[in-house]
Amino acid sequence: MIYRDVTNKINLYWSFHLSESYGAIQADFERVIPLIKDHMPSGIVTDWKGAIVSAVNTFIPSPPHQRCLAHVERQLLTFLPLRSPIQATQKLRIIAQVVTDIRSHEEKHYWVSSVKYWLVRYSTLLKEKTTGVGTKKKWWYTHGNLRRAIKLMTFDESHLFAYLDYPLIPNTNNSLEGANSQMKTKLSIHRGMQTAQQVTYLFWLFTFRRVKNRRDLKRLWDSLKNKICRL
Repeated sequence: MIYRDVTNKINLYWSFHLSESYGAIQADFERVIPLIKDHMPSGIVTDWKGAIVSAVNTFIPSPPHQRCLAHVERQLLTFLPLRSPIQATQKLRIIAQVVTDIRSHEEKHYWVSSVKYWLVRYSTLLKEKTTGVGTKKKWWYTHGNLRRAIKLMTFDESHLFAYLDYPLIPNTNNSLEGANSQMKTKLSIHRGMQTAQQVTYLFWLFTFRRVKNRRDLKRLWDSLKNKICRL
């Protein structure tokens, strides 16, 4: 887990957990809050996983919370395959592909209107059901992924487009994704390391990336020297 200050392009805190459970995120937030208590963020951008949303609502409820539109678009394009023979899917995919390009309330209004027009035209598809024969389930929605896509596109506009009212907030966490990409590249170079070795390597990598000058290097060495002496 990486907690990043996007404005100053610096990682505030990082940790390793076996899963993104609420307990793991809570433990992280208890350490992150003291680091930012004097400079509370003007906004938060996350991929909107349940444990993260719950932790944000509990520990930092006041700043606006933007849902990463890059993740939203990626999910939508997964639900709406390029070569689908269904016209409704193709139409909705075209709308989904421009969600990250919205830069004004006017463009947002046009995008939302396009989604509503799609619903007026194709809403009957969302109600179609398939009856199971020789299966455990008696029935299911025929176009399940289409329903998931439209639910994602109509879920709480205040979180999808918070960045329009708060210009300091980016609409994606691409800055963090860039850090993740570099991390994966480094690990691919050092293939063969066990999990514990990978974690140690990444923690040292993140630590030295915080070093910007000789003063930072001295502060890091003093901290490590004191810990080594205690051990």
